[in-house]
Amino acid sequence: MLENLFWIGLVGAAIALIFALTQAKKVLGFSEGNELMQKLAASIRKGANAYLKRQYTTVAKIFIIVFIILLILAWAKMLDNWFIPFAFLTGGIYSGLAGFIGMKIATSANARTANAAHESLNRGLNVAFSSGAVMGFTVVGLGLLDVSIWFHILKYIAHFEAAKIAQTMVMFGMGASFMALFGRVGGGIFTKAADVGADLVGKVEAGIPEDDPRNPATIADNVGDNVGDVAGMGADLYESYVGSILATFALGAAAYGADEKLTWGSMLLPLVIAVVGVICSVLGTFLVRTREDATQKSLLATLRKGTYTAAVLAAIIGAPVTYFIMGSWGPYIAILAGLIAGCAIGYFTEYYTSDTYKPTQNLAVSTETGAATTIIGGISLGMLSTAAPIIIIGIAIIVSFLAAGGSLATNGENYSELFSKGLYGIGIAAVGMLSTLGITLATDAYGPVADNAGGIAEMSGLGEEVRNRTDALDSLGNTTAATGKGFAIGSAALTALALLVSYVDVVKVRMDHAPDLSLTNPAVLVGLFVGAMLTFVFAALTMSGVQRAAQSIVVEVRRQFREIAGIMEGKADPDYASCVDLCTKGALHEMVVPSLLAIIVPVVTGLILGAEAVVGLLGGVTVTGFVVAVFMSNAGGAWDNAKKYIESGKHGGKGSDCHKAAVIGDTVGDPFKDTSGPSLNILIKLCSTVSIVFSGLITAYHLF
Repeated sequence: MLENLFWIGLVGAAIALIFALTQAKKVLGFSEGNELMQKLAASIRKGANAYLKRQYTTVAKIFIIVFIILLILAWAKMLDNWFIPFAFLTGGIYSGLAGFIGMKIATSANARTANAAHESLNRGLNVAFSSGAVMGFTVVGLGLLDVSIWFHILKYIAHFEAAKIAQTMVMFGMGASFMALFGRVGGGIFTKAADVGADLVGKVEAGIPEDDPRNPATIADNVGDNVGDVAGMGADLYESYVGSILATFALGAAAYGADEKLTWGSMLLPLVIAVVGVICSVLGTFLVRTREDATQKSLLATLRKGTYTAAVLAAIIGAPVTYFIMGSWGPYIAILAGLIAGCAIGYFTEYYTSDTYKPTQNLAVSTETGAATTIIGGISLGMLSTAAPIIIIGIAIIVSFLAAGGSLATNGENYSELFSKGLYGIGIAAVGMLSTLGITLATDAYGPVADNAGGIAEMSGLGEEVRNRTDALDSLGNTTAATGKGFAIGSAALTALALLVSYVDVVKVRMDHAPDLSLTNPAVLVGLFVGAMLTFVFAALTMSGVQRAAQSIVVEVRRQFREIAGIMEGKADPDYASCVDLCTKGALHEMVVPSLLAIIVPVVTGLILGAEAVVGLLGGVTVTGFVVAVFMSNAGGAWDNAKKYIESGKHGGKGSDCHKAAVIGDTVGDPFKDTSGPSLNILIKLCSTVSIVFSGLITAYHLF
């Protein structure tokens, strides 16, 4: 009976996409404001569309090359079947589409949010959050649609058995991961090159406010918020969402392969939990309301009310559903562990990055003694902030492993069977953590819209009251964005672990002997070092990409200030288009090498040292990537909010020496939190999916 219930995934997809459509219509029903606001919004929209068109054209060429390689591998019987190359394409298309739709609604909502904030704070929050909801529910809707369609193709057209469906579908995440990495890296380089260039020349050198229309880089900065923090983030979390479901499919089939009913049940459960999460997320969105006199703390509380309510509802509904499907409470406890871990990581990320708490306030104090102490304080804060997520994920792994039937006693007779069931618990915990992604992503995607709204309010000369409201929404957006990144990184750690185990299972089937995965195996040890190195090389390449692209913007902005007479007096318009074009060229040029590393390094390592070395590599990149990503995201978020805290009037306010030091700290943190940090969580999962897809090649041909 259970094998006939997978249509529920299509129902969940329909609910999510219909809700996204209603929210989009709601946003588009608001006015864009006066003629100048409409003109500014159109310029931002035009720049974002132009960038995505060129990015997708570049990525399409690389996708075609990889698709041909996969076809050759399928022909050579180094892939399980011919469906994998085509699923690679659909995963990339859906991932890119999720980001594109989110970006389209965000660029339509920015002026509408600014105009709504002219009326009231609650109305501005309503427009921005509704646009974020379009992004969130589009991602989960397309994710469920992609997974469900391929499941039905493999079951009813190809007539695969459950185990073969699961083994095949775990490879389907490569296309989504590939697209997500290009989207995150390219968009991150674009947005931070523009942001750094605008801040260094505009705020530090020229002493003009943020988003001042006299700054030639201000439109590029606003474009970057959309292509990086919306389109890139949408593709990123689409990949996380789909990856967790597919990995759990494979772990379920491996754990319960001897029992057909439980095999189908273990694959159905992640899909059902995802659908439950969609429904609970829809209900949670109706609780996001605020008062006109709201502080940032109360604004944060109203968003938290929506996300926490959705999580609690998912936990309540998930209990009977899980017991009905699996006949035991163990997997439900694992799901609960994932849900609680996600909320806990969100809370601690908020604690370290929000200016309503001591860490960021103390960071603002460090600006009293200059930029150097501000940078030292931010790095220290980021490093310290890694402890809580590591402990939370560690507890979630152990609890979910034991609850699902695993055992830490390795000398038992049936240890292998218990171990497989425990690993399924880790996979379903990742699904639980991401089950309410619809509303979690809505609170994250709302931030760039609020940021753009503030820029439009500044450039169009709206009143101080409007700017104060958009600043409140923007500051909140910095915290929710940091929380969303922490959430994504936490889920990436669980998903990457599940994918690593799936890789080991696939390799065991293909090898003619049991692999030696102990740390005393030199190949595994070398792989660990290579994986750790990959994290830092990847971060270095993305950071230097921002640096080089930002340098070109700094030079261009200085040139315009020097050569275009009347800019500083407001008598002449800057050349905004040249900065947008420079950011586009820089981002597209710089994104290719770091993105290709995730494919090349695991395959080359495997071809030289064998499949065991790849296991070490995946372990190394997962552990170091997780820690470095948390460090970078939280340090960057704290630097940003310390600057906002000072701009609210603390420590001398805007234009003071403390403010200048905070701007420099924020400039250092920009590529930390919006380029390298969030890209690392895709890197660790893409390495795993690439290794699984190319496992046939690696086991057949290797030097040692």
